[in-house]
Amino acid sequence: MDRGANYGLVVTSLRVVVAEDHLLVRAGIEALLGEEEGVEVVGSCGRYEELLELVDQKNPDVVITDIRMPPTMTDEGIRAATVLRSTHPEIAVLVLSQFLDPFYLLHLIQEGSGGRGYLLKERIAQPGELILALRTVAGGGSFIDPVVVDSLMSAKARDDEGPLRHLTSREREIMAEVAAGRSNLAIATAFGVSERTVEKYINSIFLKLGLQGDRDTNRRVKAALMFLDSTTS
Repeated sequence: MDRGANYGLVVTSLRVVVAEDHLLVRAGIEALLGEEEGVEVVGSCGRYEELLELVDQKNPDVVITDIRMPPTMTDEGIRAATVLRSTHPEIAVLVLSQFLDPFYLLHLIQEGSGGRGYLLKERIAQPGELILALRTVAGGGSFIDPVVVDSLMSAKARDDEGPLRHLTSREREIMAEVAAGRSNLAIATAFGVSERTVEKYINSIFLKLGLQGDRDTNRRVKAALMFLDSTTS
Protein backbone atom coordinates (compact mmCIF):
# COMPACT_ATOMS: atom_id res chain seq x y z
CA MET A 1 0.00 0.00 0.00
CA ASP A 2 1.26 3.48 -0.83
CA ARG A 3 1.25 5.18 2.54
CA GLY A 4 1.49 8.60 0.91
CA ALA A 5 -1.42 8.12 -1.46
CA ASN A 6 -4.10 9.32 0.93
CA TYR A 7 -3.18 12.97 0.88
CA GLY A 8 -4.79 15.11 -1.77
CA LEU A 9 -2.05 17.67 -2.31
CA VAL A 10 0.71 16.41 -4.61
CA VAL A 11 3.95 18.39 -4.36
CA THR A 12 6.26 17.93 -7.34
CA SER A 13 9.03 20.42 -6.48
CA LEU A 14 10.46 20.79 -2.99
CA ARG A 15 13.04 23.06 -1.37
CA VAL A 16 14.53 21.39 1.69
CA VAL A 17 16.70 22.43 4.63
CA VAL A 18 18.55 19.63 6.45
CA ALA A 19 19.57 19.94 10.12
CA GLU A 20 21.82 17.13 11.41
CA ASP A 21 24.89 17.51 13.62
CA HIS A 22 26.62 14.34 12.38
CA LEU A 23 28.41 15.35 9.20
CA LEU A 24 28.36 11.90 7.56
CA VAL A 25 24.65 11.40 8.26
CA ARG A 26 23.90 14.86 6.92
CA ALA A 27 25.92 14.15 3.78
CA GLY A 28 24.07 10.87 3.32
CA ILE A 29 20.68 12.54 3.58
CA GLU A 30 21.72 15.21 1.09
CA ALA A 31 22.99 12.53 -1.29
CA LEU A 32 19.69 10.63 -1.12
CA LEU A 33 17.70 13.79 -1.72
CA GLY A 34 20.00 14.76 -4.57
CA GLU A 35 18.95 11.64 -6.45
CA GLU A 36 15.27 12.62 -6.31
CA GLU A 37 13.94 14.66 -9.19
CA GLY A 38 12.33 17.90 -8.09
CA VAL A 39 13.97 17.98 -4.65
CA GLU A 40 16.56 20.67 -3.91
CA VAL A 41 18.55 20.98 -0.69
CA VAL A 42 18.81 24.75 -0.26
CA GLY A 43 20.72 24.66 3.02
CA SER A 44 22.11 22.41 5.74
CA CYS A 45 23.41 22.88 9.26
CA GLY A 46 24.18 21.11 12.52
CA ARG A 47 22.86 23.37 15.27
CA TYR A 48 19.46 24.55 16.50
CA GLU A 49 20.08 28.27 16.13
CA GLU A 50 21.55 27.76 12.66
CA LEU A 51 18.42 25.89 11.62
CA LEU A 52 16.12 28.74 12.57
CA GLU A 53 18.38 31.22 10.78
CA LEU A 54 18.46 29.08 7.63
CA VAL A 55 14.68 28.80 7.58
CA ASP A 56 14.37 32.59 7.71
CA GLN A 57 16.93 32.97 4.94
CA LYS A 58 15.88 30.19 2.58
CA ASN A 59 12.14 29.80 3.28
CA PRO A 60 12.09 26.08 2.40
CA ASP A 61 9.04 23.89 1.83
CA VAL A 62 10.26 21.23 4.26
CA VAL A 63 12.73 20.99 7.13
CA ILE A 64 14.35 17.64 7.86
CA THR A 65 15.83 17.73 11.35
CA ASP A 66 17.42 15.45 13.88
CA ILE A 67 15.81 15.50 17.32
CA ARG A 68 19.05 15.98 19.24
CA MET A 69 21.48 18.69 18.16
CA PRO A 70 23.74 21.24 19.82
CA PRO A 71 23.63 23.18 21.99
CA THR A 72 21.93 20.83 24.51
CA MET A 73 21.64 17.57 22.53
CA THR A 74 18.15 16.96 23.96
CA ASP A 75 15.07 17.99 21.96
CA GLU A 76 16.22 20.72 19.57
CA GLY A 77 14.39 19.23 16.59
CA ILE A 78 11.09 19.07 18.45
CA ARG A 79 11.52 22.62 19.72
CA ALA A 80 12.29 23.81 16.21
CA ALA A 81 9.12 22.16 14.90
CA THR A 82 7.12 23.89 17.63
CA VAL A 83 8.63 27.29 16.87
CA LEU A 84 8.08 26.89 13.15
CA ARG A 85 4.43 26.02 13.74
CA SER A 86 4.02 29.64 14.88
CA THR A 87 6.58 31.51 12.79
CA HIS A 88 6.34 29.55 9.52
CA PRO A 89 3.14 27.47 9.61
CA GLU A 90 3.41 26.74 5.89
CA ILE A 91 6.70 24.84 6.33
CA ALA A 92 6.48 21.09 6.91
CA VAL A 93 8.84 19.35 9.34
CA LEU A 94 10.14 15.79 9.18
CA VAL A 95 11.90 14.74 12.39
CA LEU A 96 14.50 12.00 12.35
CA SER A 97 15.05 9.95 15.48
CA GLN A 98 17.62 7.37 16.46
CA PHE A 99 15.33 6.08 19.20
CA LEU A 100 11.73 4.95 19.39
CA ASP A 101 10.48 7.47 21.94
CA PRO A 102 6.73 8.22 22.14
CA PHE A 103 7.44 11.27 24.31
CA TYR A 104 9.09 13.10 21.43
CA LEU A 105 6.48 11.95 18.96
CA LEU A 106 3.58 13.23 21.03
CA HIS A 107 5.25 16.58 21.60
CA LEU A 108 5.85 16.86 17.87
CA ILE A 109 2.14 16.56 17.06
CA GLN A 110 0.56 18.09 20.15
CA GLU A 111 -0.43 21.22 18.21
CA GLY A 112 -1.58 19.19 15.20
CA SER A 113 -0.05 16.47 13.05
CA GLY A 114 -0.62 18.05 9.63
CA GLY A 115 2.69 18.70 7.90
CA ARG A 116 4.62 16.79 10.56
CA GLY A 117 6.49 13.50 10.29
CA TYR A 118 8.50 11.17 12.51
CA LEU A 119 10.92 8.73 10.89
CA LEU A 120 13.49 6.46 12.50
CA LYS A 121 17.03 7.00 11.19
CA GLU A 122 17.48 3.28 10.64
CA ARG A 123 14.78 3.46 7.97
CA ILE A 124 16.39 6.22 5.91
CA ALA A 125 18.42 3.75 3.87
CA GLN A 126 15.35 1.74 2.87
CA PRO A 127 14.45 2.55 -0.75
CA GLY A 128 11.92 5.36 -1.03
CA GLU A 129 11.18 5.65 2.70
CA LEU A 130 12.72 9.10 3.22
CA ILE A 131 11.17 10.50 0.03
CA LEU A 132 7.76 9.07 0.87
CA ALA A 133 7.85 10.69 4.31
CA LEU A 134 9.15 13.95 2.84
CA ARG A 135 6.46 14.24 0.18
CA THR A 136 3.71 13.18 2.59
CA VAL A 137 4.41 15.98 5.07
CA ALA A 138 5.07 18.46 2.27
CA GLY A 139 1.56 17.70 0.99
CA GLY A 140 0.06 18.57 4.37
CA GLY A 141 -0.27 15.02 5.63
CA SER A 142 1.24 13.33 8.65
CA PHE A 143 3.79 10.54 8.51
CA ILE A 144 4.40 8.31 11.51
CA ASP A 145 7.02 5.60 11.04
CA PRO A 146 5.12 2.27 10.86
CA VAL A 147 7.76 0.70 13.11
CA VAL A 148 6.83 3.20 15.83
CA VAL A 149 3.13 2.50 15.44
CA ASP A 150 3.66 -1.27 15.51
CA SER A 151 5.76 -1.02 18.65
CA LEU A 152 3.20 1.10 20.44
CA MET A 153 0.42 -1.22 19.38
CA SER A 154 2.31 -4.25 20.69
CA ALA A 155 3.02 -2.56 24.00
CA LYS A 156 -0.59 -1.51 24.38
CA ALA A 157 -1.84 -4.98 23.50
CA ARG A 158 0.09 -6.29 26.49
CA ASP A 159 -1.69 -3.86 28.79
CA ASP A 160 -4.67 -5.91 29.96
CA GLU A 161 -6.02 -2.98 31.94
CA GLY A 162 -6.18 -0.64 28.98
CA PRO A 163 -9.25 0.05 26.84
CA LEU A 164 -7.59 -1.70 23.90
CA ARG A 165 -8.79 -4.97 25.36
CA HIS A 166 -12.31 -4.03 24.20
CA LEU A 167 -11.25 -3.93 20.54
CA THR A 168 -11.61 -6.84 18.17
CA SER A 169 -8.56 -8.07 16.25
CA ARG A 170 -9.76 -6.33 13.08
CA GLU A 171 -10.40 -3.10 15.00
CA ARG A 172 -6.81 -3.23 16.27
CA GLU A 173 -5.57 -3.61 12.71
CA ILE A 174 -7.70 -0.67 11.60
CA MET A 175 -6.49 1.42 14.52
CA ALA A 176 -2.86 0.82 13.57
CA GLU A 177 -3.67 2.24 10.12
CA VAL A 178 -5.47 5.23 11.65
CA ALA A 179 -2.56 5.93 14.00
CA ALA A 180 -0.20 5.88 11.01
CA GLY A 181 -2.24 8.71 9.47
CA ARG A 182 -3.91 6.80 6.64
CA SER A 183 -7.25 7.86 5.24
CA ASN A 184 -10.42 5.77 5.26
CA LEU A 185 -10.07 5.24 1.51
CA ALA A 186 -6.47 4.04 1.82
CA ILE A 187 -7.44 1.68 4.64
CA ALA A 188 -10.39 0.33 2.66
CA THR A 189 -8.15 -0.34 -0.33
CA ALA A 190 -5.57 -2.13 1.82
CA PHE A 191 -8.16 -4.40 3.46
CA GLY A 192 -10.30 -4.94 0.39
CA VAL A 193 -13.48 -3.53 1.94
CA SER A 194 -15.69 -0.53 1.29
CA GLU A 195 -14.92 2.89 2.67
CA ARG A 196 -18.26 2.77 4.51
CA THR A 197 -17.15 -0.42 6.28
CA VAL A 198 -13.98 1.31 7.43
CA GLU A 199 -16.04 4.24 8.73
CA LYS A 200 -18.10 1.82 10.82
CA TYR A 201 -14.96 0.22 12.26
CA ILE A 202 -13.48 3.61 13.12
CA ASN A 203 -16.68 4.84 14.73
CA SER A 204 -16.71 1.70 16.86
CA ILE A 205 -13.05 2.12 17.79
CA PHE A 206 -13.37 5.72 18.89
CA LEU A 207 -16.57 4.96 20.76
CA LYS A 208 -14.78 2.27 22.77
CA LEU A 209 -11.80 4.54 23.41
CA GLY A 210 -13.84 7.62 24.26
CA LEU A 211 -12.54 9.46 21.17
CA GLN A 212 -15.71 9.52 19.12
CA GLY A 213 -15.90 13.32 19.09
CA ASP A 214 -12.77 13.64 16.94
CA ARG A 215 -13.62 14.19 13.27
CA ASP A 216 -10.44 15.63 11.81
CA THR A 217 -7.95 13.22 10.20
CA ASN A 218 -4.89 14.90 11.71
CA ARG A 219 -6.45 15.21 15.14
CA ARG A 220 -7.50 11.58 15.17
CA VAL A 221 -3.87 10.59 14.58
CA LYS A 222 -2.92 12.62 17.64
CA ALA A 223 -5.73 11.13 19.71
CA ALA A 224 -4.87 7.57 18.71
CA LEU A 225 -1.18 8.01 19.48
CA MET A 226 -1.92 9.68 22.80
CA PHE A 227 -4.01 6.65 23.68
CA LEU A 228 -1.28 4.26 22.59
CA ASP A 229 1.33 6.16 24.58
CA SER A 230 -0.57 5.73 27.84
CA THR A 231 1.30 2.45 28.34
CA THR A 232 4.58 4.37 28.61
CA SER A 233 3.28 7.13 30.89
